[in-house]
Amino acid sequence: MSLPACPKCNSEYVYQDQSQLICPECAYEWDPNATAKEDDFQVKDANGTLLADGDKVTVIKDLKIKGSSQVIKIGTKALVRRVLDKKDHELDCKVDGVGEMMVTAKFVKKANT
Repeated sequence: MSLPACPKCNSEYVYQDQSQLICPECAYEWDPNATAKEDDFQVKDANGTLLADGDKVTVIKDLKIKGSSQVIKIGTKALVRRVLDKKDHELDCKVDGVGEMMVTAKFVKKANT
């Protein structure tokens, strides 16, 4: 029997535990027989635009990097790798000139391109 890929991270290593399916890579659990009881969470940028995986965003204010003296300047572009369901840092981004980091959605805006 072939199990579907994980709806959160698209991992193919899903396994079944009773009526639940579990992804070992992101620890997401779901019932494949349940209807869409809870729609995917929505993350919005500073302007209220919905953000999704793969979106390009621009930083709208200077951001200090925790534990470093480095600063992400206003206007720096970033690529959203994943949108996460977290309270403080919702975006897993690749920031130009800095690298991989978690960013709060209220400090970015969706880029036009």
